[in-house]
Amino acid sequence: MDADVLIVGAGPVGLVAALDLNSRGVSAIVVEEREFLEPPNVKCNHVASRTMESFRRLGIAAEVRAAGLPHDYPQDVAFRTSLTGRELSRIPIPASGERYTSRTGPDTNWATPEPPHRINQTFLEPILARHAAAASGVTLLNRTKFLSHEQDGSSASAMVSDVDGRNERTLRARYLIGADGGRSAVRKQIGAKLSGDPVLQHVQSTCVRAPELYSLMSADEPRAWGYYTFNARRVGHVYAIDGSETFLVHTYLSPEEAGTEGSVDRDAAIRAILGVDEAFEYDVVSKEDWVARRLLADRFRDRRVFLAGDASHLWVPFAGFGMNAGIADVLDLTWLLGAHLAGWAEEGVLDAYEAERRPITEQVSHFAMDHQRKLARPGLPEALEDDTPEGEAARQAFGTAVRELNEPQFAAAGLNYGYAYHGSPIIAYDGEDAPGYTMGTYVPSTVPGCRAPHFTLADGSSLYDHLSPGYTAVVRRGADVAVLTEEADRRGIPFGVVEVDVVPEVYRHPITLVRQDQTVVWRGGAPDRERAAQLWEKLRGANPG
Repeated sequence: MDADVLIVGAGPVGLVAALDLNSRGVSAIVVEEREFLEPPNVKCNHVASRTMESFRRLGIAAEVRAAGLPHDYPQDVAFRTSLTGRELSRIPIPASGERYTSRTGPDTNWATPEPPHRINQTFLEPILARHAAAASGVTLLNRTKFLSHEQDGSSASAMVSDVDGRNERTLRARYLIGADGGRSAVRKQIGAKLSGDPVLQHVQSTCVRAPELYSLMSADEPRAWGYYTFNARRVGHVYAIDGSETFLVHTYLSPEEAGTEGSVDRDAAIRAILGVDEAFEYDVVSKEDWVARRLLADRFRDRRVFLAGDASHLWVPFAGFGMNAGIADVLDLTWLLGAHLAGWAEEGVLDAYEAERRPITEQVSHFAMDHQRKLARPGLPEALEDDTPEGEAARQAFGTAVRELNEPQFAAAGLNYGYAYHGSPIIAYDGEDAPGYTMGTYVPSTVPGCRAPHFTLADGSSLYDHLSPGYTAVVRRGADVAVLTEEADRRGIPFGVVEVDVVPEVYRHPITLVRQDQTVVWRGGAPDRERAAQLWEKLRGANPG
């Protein structure tokens, strides 16, 4: 074998897969057509809390949080008539330098050691790439093209070449992950099909450099990371990329405009969104027009080949949850692969990947689509820009409405923490249903399949900092875990115990068993030896019944 796992694609999903595998002692080769550290297009602008928690475990959260916008730049979302026009309302989100201490904003009271972070992919991806390049178990093959693959009962091999077509060769690994984006060659080769809603909206995206833009805005109003602009000429979004001169401008096209190619003048649309006249100068850095979709692959796996990220699902990229869901996919998968390749889990443990992740990505895709449809027709008041009492009243009412509509996507507690895995073959369910959730709300729960609710230990550390690479028992002091420990040791399963005097009320059982990705897999009192043995066999994929 050239490596344990071959990864096609070195975007954030593929790079996080390599880093997580490396942390488990699993070797990986990453195949990528771009140059090493070649900047990606300005795409995702948000790293979700759950992703930041994983970055904390991988030791890179502080570096990620220090990158992107300046440490004192507010990460607010402002709703305006144009970027340089009147402000309608605002969602306060702290700057990165205040993220652990501020209590201003709808996401500052979350039970997590790592709040979200707004950072463009152009800053995030190089951090991941440099760490992957420095990892002893990771080999990055840049300027390398994936051509085809084959697999048998013991390996998956890939034919690759240099990007110019020369130097064809075969790489052989135990497993292969297709993290090669929406046009995934891996997905096509395994015969997986995308289905859903192929066209929800057309969007013109333009990255511009405009050093003088901030000077046209009111000095009395704080800056913001995201700006939603509404006027009779154009509705759009603007995201601050570096906090000084670079901005990403999204122009949303109506169905009529989308149906007539070239009907929307890009420059005129950008000026209407920014609120600047023809004399204002800006430079176009890049353009990437796209179609908002809701598509899901009918399967995420073909034997030794797996799909993750945009290769398996595409949807409206609200709240950055396209990338974040892809990272959640691959961290579920790399935990399973790591368990199996370490020898303590049977190959049956891999059946959990599609069973766990595919339903969740379908749920999230519907949340995103439903939110997009609410935003598609904002119903602008005629007096929105009028300098009259009627205009002021219209701005107040409309500002309140758009803030309330959008707050759930920018403070998406439900998408971060609310989902639960149903029907996984390696989770011991107990008959209690997981609580429902929305995009913005959730109910903490220890129902198997849910995220183990976070709490801080007496020494100030996070519960998540103490989770073992396999499973961890969160126990009330005095609960007997001796039999669980002995049966785990007998099977070579990494097992830790966090014993606490006072646990949150939501931990209703003496013992709550949590795997490293924070998923509750079982809860109850001290089991006898037979029950403990049966439990571990199920959790390691040997007894899925």
